[in-house]
Amino acid sequence: MRNQIPLFVVFATGILVIITFFIPHEPFGSLEQRFLIWYSIVAGFTMLLGLDSLTRYHLVRIRDKISGWGYSIVLLLGLFLTLGLGFYSWAKYQSPFALGSPFMFLYTYVIIPLQATMFALLAFFIASAAYRAFRARTSEATLLLVAAVLVMLGRVPLGGWLWQKIVDLADLIPGTNFSGIRNLDVFARINDWIMDIPQTAAKRGIFIGIVLGGIAMSIRIILGIERSYTSGS
Repeated sequence: MRNQIPLFVVFATGILVIITFFIPHEPFGSLEQRFLIWYSIVAGFTMLLGLDSLTRYHLVRIRDKISGWGYSIVLLLGLFLTLGLGFYSWAKYQSPFALGSPFMFLYTYVIIPLQATMFALLAFFIASAAYRAFRARTSEATLLLVAAVLVMLGRVPLGGWLWQKIVDLADLIPGTNFSGIRNLDVFARINDWIMDIPQTAAKRGIFIGIVLGGIAMSIRIILGIERSYTSGS
């Protein structure tokens, strides 16, 4: 019975959402806005559940001294310090984001530098993944490599400088004059063409696949075929 109630709630809610989308008249017209309000309330409680689950998990790691439990201490200290400063700033300054509040000080001088450090490290992983992806072992990888090089040349000053050098070398050929295309940055134009046509076409295909997959998964959830969300019941 505990597993059947969530299935019924999901089915009824899914059908009502579909009805409100296609019938924007009363009494269904206002249900969509009401569902959004309910969603916000449920999302708030799920954040509390996530906070409780995160705290319990790391407390168990600290208690059992599992490998890396020191990082769990740092995480919990950072978590509750941020929450404490947020509530204190909210009570004293009426907003945790007020200028001069302790929370904004923590955000400006701790969280932002940590985010910058994380993304700086992430750049090295991206470069490593790009090196493995762009190795010209197949025709598809070769095409990807060529397109990536052309896009990069069209987006950085090196591309414009390289085009000027190519035009200078072409002018050395007797009886030729390429001064008319000196200011025509070919790499920038190639970059615009790749981003506007092949890249857009591929992105639209991916988005269509994502939407179709989302529709298929939604139907499976509404009809009770997909029940992974009830596994914890």
